[in-house]
Amino acid sequence: MNARQSPLASLLILILLAVSGTFLILYATPQGLGLSDDSIAYIAGARSILNGDGYREAWLASNQPMTHFPPGFSSALALVGLSGLDPLRGTRFVNALLFGANTFLLGLIGWRMTKFRIAGLVLAVLLLLNSSIFRVHTTAMSEPLYIFFTLASFLSFSQYFVLIAKNGKEEIKPGASGGSNGFLIATAVLTAFAYLTRYAGLALLATFLVSLFILHDTWRKRLTSIGNFIAGFIPFALAWSIRNKLLAETATNRAIVYHPISAENIQLGISNFAVFLMPVDEWRRVMIKTPNFMVVILSAIALVLLVWVADKGLRKLFQPSAEMPEALSFVNTLYAFGYMASILSSMTWFDAATKFQLRILSPVYVSLLVMLVYFGVWLWNRQAAIWRIAAILLAVCMFSLSMYGMSGALAQLRKGGQGFASFQWFDSEAMDFLRGLPEGTRIYSNQVGPVYLYTGRPGYVLPDLVDPVTGLPRGRFDEGVAALQADVLSGEAALALFDVESNDEEVQSVYRILADGLHPAFSRQGDEIYTAFP
Repeated sequence: MNARQSPLASLLILILLAVSGTFLILYATPQGLGLSDDSIAYIAGARSILNGDGYREAWLASNQPMTHFPPGFSSALALVGLSGLDPLRGTRFVNALLFGANTFLLGLIGWRMTKFRIAGLVLAVLLLLNSSIFRVHTTAMSEPLYIFFTLASFLSFSQYFVLIAKNGKEEIKPGASGGSNGFLIATAVLTAFAYLTRYAGLALLATFLVSLFILHDTWRKRLTSIGNFIAGFIPFALAWSIRNKLLAETATNRAIVYHPISAENIQLGISNFAVFLMPVDEWRRVMIKTPNFMVVILSAIALVLLVWVADKGLRKLFQPSAEMPEALSFVNTLYAFGYMASILSSMTWFDAATKFQLRILSPVYVSLLVMLVYFGVWLWNRQAAIWRIAAILLAVCMFSLSMYGMSGALAQLRKGGQGFASFQWFDSEAMDFLRGLPEGTRIYSNQVGPVYLYTGRPGYVLPDLVDPVTGLPRGRFDEGVAALQADVLSGEAALALFDVESNDEEVQSVYRILADGLHPAFSRQGDEIYTAFP
């Protein structure tokens, strides 16, 4: 195979891997993607857009303009919905295509980052076989689209510096859009799209701004490139914030309130990282049971990456004439730290309900895969046989573990829908009872999302003692309880409580207060529905 054919062959293999990824998602989700509360919010928002009502909280009876979730994913579902496909079904095809696209983009990143085509193929296969990242794409959430915009922005940013290197005397002009500046503006727009998909996109913005400051060698280039980047990003973010302020009097529906991260949340994050690093259940249990073992492993990985990116960045910052760090690996590693910092700050100051769930951590998983392949190529390039053997063993080990984890994930996912897509919800007798209530009956529930999804009726949230977002007492709880009970007793509303016994005692006590004095019209499979007395 000659040099001209080889890149084409590698590109065709990448395309084949991307197509395989798309069909793998479709194969694993015959009953549709997994659903959570947030999934239903995105689907309801897309339906609202298609109905011409704008981006609204259609699963709630209040039907207020949506601000808590940015519009990126719902807009993608609405775009697919123009074909006549309901967003509930459309999300399966959107995420399947995104898994294929992300596989392709990551392969290109590995190829360009290491200058080895085989490294790009290895990285693409590692993503294709990674059960944790695969599961993220089998759930109707915004992370796959967010990862897509992130990877695309990395490639665009890399091309910007490639053109800068080829045209060393190229002048960076404010507002210019041609040449390298065109890719800089494209990176800014992709970053804005990432932000409009998840607010965590602000970490991506910070990463690129810091990178521009470090990687350019003069103050003029730094300030001009940063100005151009902000000019490309601001219009989209500002338009979204103005819309929210005008319609809902809040920019992002976030308030600054201090709420420290709980020990349970930290343990959840460690457990999810353990699943990513070790998909073999028996071995992982041993790792988790060993005191502080996972903490040491994660700390060591973080320390190595931090030292590496700090060394590269500080050397370039204080010695502008020093060799330019490889842009993709540098930005990827810097972003991993920026993303985790943004999540930690969000949990601590903006949203107490955010947890270290698989989907929240998935962008970091992608970054770790990138750096794993970068490390493997570094070992290979050391020439000595022992290091090349180590690189080969590392690759074999990763492929073997990934294959094992993926086989288990496929077997589990093929059994049925996940989360609210499970038969326990769409075949729920409680849902059937609610569908039989007179039209116009208001439904108060601890699961307003599934109620909307399976009855077609928007729901009313329950009065609660604590706001899950701020972690602060809500206030006026007694008034809310009285109003709910009066509405139910009027015969115009019903109270639907799902999985009552699965909640802790404190939550069950709240449910007992809400149901006090109401008629238990339905009680089965842990679900309870209360109405006015017959």
